[in-house]
Amino acid sequence: MPSLKFELEHTEQNAKARAGTITTDHGEISTPIFMPVGTVGSVKAVTQHQLANDVKAQIILGNTYHLYLRPGLETIEKAGGIHKFLNWKKPILTDSGGYQVFSLAGTRKIKEEGVTFQSHIDGSRHLFSPERVMDIQRSIGADIIMAFDECPPGGSDHKYAKKSMELTHRWLDRCFNQFNANGEKYSYTQNLFPIVQGGTHKDLRKESCDYIVSKNATGNAIGGLSVGEPEPTMYEICDFCCDHLPKDKPRYLMGVGTPWNILECISLGIDMFDCVMPTRNGRNAMLFTTKGIINIDNKKWEHDFSPIDDGFDCEVSNYYSKSYLRHLLRSKEILGLTIASIHNLALYMWLVAEARKKIEEDNFLQWKESMVTQLKQKL
Repeated sequence: MPSLKFELEHTEQNAKARAGTITTDHGEISTPIFMPVGTVGSVKAVTQHQLANDVKAQIILGNTYHLYLRPGLETIEKAGGIHKFLNWKKPILTDSGGYQVFSLAGTRKIKEEGVTFQSHIDGSRHLFSPERVMDIQRSIGADIIMAFDECPPGGSDHKYAKKSMELTHRWLDRCFNQFNANGEKYSYTQNLFPIVQGGTHKDLRKESCDYIVSKNATGNAIGGLSVGEPEPTMYEICDFCCDHLPKDKPRYLMGVGTPWNILECISLGIDMFDCVMPTRNGRNAMLFTTKGIINIDNKKWEHDFSPIDDGFDCEVSNYYSKSYLRHLLRSKEILGLTIASIHNLALYMWLVAEARKKIEEDNFLQWKESMVTQLKQKL
């Protein structure tokens, strides 16, 4: 069966920003693209219908660690894979659980064999080896699956980052061996993306880029950024990695970030993004808007009956007022979480779609500079 395809359609003449199309067996994805995070098979407080129609999501992300624990592989397999379980007909990407190696540092042990986790649900212990992670992701059934890696904390010294990167490379070999040894579980193709590591050390990042490029995967990811390092350093390493990754393959920057982070990294040559920020921040009363950042909990919005954001086309953002959303969130009404989450996600999706238009017009860089300033304003 055909694997993932990427067509690079245009590169901004004054920057490295790219417009392209990724084709999977579950449909096409226009890049640059943002992927809403549905950790346990659900983008928090947002229905699949709302994701498709209000947010206009083209691909969503799930997490292997969480889906493995709940609902478990038996349920997903009996449903016929993650797409049928969620009733989501568009592409899905699964993170390997490698980020949990980083984020659950207090309840895991890393060895050559893999990582032993203590479940955050019931305390039970589970071994995630590269082979096991490939098998789990085969059972889940996402279109794009990620290699199992170790993500070193921001600011890791050269010695630790090198050791971590070399372990990630050895695990990558095992991931590809297992992935290639076992065929598709469902009636569509899955694609394995390797992940560049190396901390903030350019020599290690170059070595890691070269190593994963040698795998000739259908796409490549950059990991280990936005984990505590300064923002300028993130951009510098992202730029460096893009210069050493193939132009004819999609580039995925994992776990980044704010709207302005995304625009800056698009300008460096990134095609794919994911982050929990739009939904998590929305649930905590922080709204990203076309005019700047709003803390909707602030009393200044109590009698503001203007739309949440009339600067872009989103029915939810145009329909409900700031005053009403503030009331819902302060009253702990579930509808407030839904409205805030849809708004923030739709803003992100509008932003990458607008970026694509500007790239095609060779006007991205100028637009990006003014947009970043606007997005950062605190209203």
